[in-house]
Amino acid sequence: MQVISVTELQNNFARVFDNVYYDNEEVIIHRKNKENIVMISLEEYNSIKETDYLLKSPKNREIILHSLKEAREGKVQNRELIEEWE
Repeated sequence: MQVISVTELQNNFARVFDNVYYDNEEVIIHRKNKENIVMISLEEYNSIKETDYLLKSPKNREIILHSLKEAREGKVQNRELIEEWE
């Protein structure tokens, strides 16, 4: 994770934006005497929001964590994807 000042951001918008987007890098923008800001790509933000949404439901969270535990223990089944066309 990179930490930069507002001035550095202003002087290097294109490079910083490219690093965030193409390298999936989070950037902390340090603001003197103010709260810092984190810059992430829209794709990363959407992923975080989706994960938050999926884990909000206690039942859904239980199912996801159970499935993850089984996958880590090697208790998985490979299945062929069947596509239906109308």
